[in-house]
Amino acid sequence: MGATATRNEGVEATGAPTGGRDNVVRHLGADDRTSTRVRLVDGALRCLARQGIAKTTVDDIARAAGLSRATAYRTFPRGKEGILAAVVETEVARLFSSLAVAMGEAGDLEDVLVAGMVESARWLRWHEPLGYLLEHEPEVVLPYVTFGGFDQVMRVASDLAAPFFARWLEPEQASRAAEWAVRIVLAYCSDPSPYADLTNPADTRALVRTFVLPGILALRVDAATTATSSRTKSKSNTKSKTRFINKAPHSDKASDSTRAPGSTRPSSKGAAQ
Repeated sequence: MGATATRNEGVEATGAPTGGRDNVVRHLGADDRTSTRVRLVDGALRCLARQGIAKTTVDDIARAAGLSRATAYRTFPRGKEGILAAVVETEVARLFSSLAVAMGEAGDLEDVLVAGMVESARWLRWHEPLGYLLEHEPEVVLPYVTFGGFDQVMRVASDLAAPFFARWLEPEQASRAAEWAVRIVLAYCSDPSPYADLTNPADTRALVRTFVLPGILALRVDAATTATSSRTKSKSNTKSKTRFINKAPHSDKASDSTRAPGSTRPSSKGAAQ
């Protein structure tokens, strides 16, 4: 069944990871192997890894799942279209579950970057159905990684990753850091570099430590500098207002300018009398 089957077999009944790079936890029933829905999804993944989307039929999927054609249509009334939509939904859920485990165990900002990037790169690199489609039917995948489709992918992936970065960064900084990490993974996986293999933790850590982490930490420095500048400016404005008030004319002088012509101001002695 390829990469997906390997991930499923690495999950115990409790849903806890048993170790190894391809293990995942349960995500809203996404890996319930007794589920008719998931059996059809996994059957579809086997077909896609072998022959792609164009040549795959509902009969092929049902046969690969060990189910009847009628059962496939009862589960997915929209037929092949519905099954393929469920494949995308289930695989995204599996990826996110795997990332949540890997990133949740990180002890610092560098670790969470390395864990998330390695897990994502391995999933993209070793996902057999995705690999087949990229090689033989790229027109199916490319809309999701270009233009408007890419923006949607970035939003979803960044929203997932940001809470893990928020343990060390402010919310806005966490969102930007998550977006950078996602962009780096997609760039290196779509155009592999001979100098850094993101499926290799050592390579990824060197890349993060040298280039990625300094840029992210600079966000905190910029934020701190901006906050200090704002406080200084606020104090300066307060002092300016205070000086202006202290230099303002006394109220008695102001009253002299409004006294009727020819009138005289009583002396303090006359006022006392």
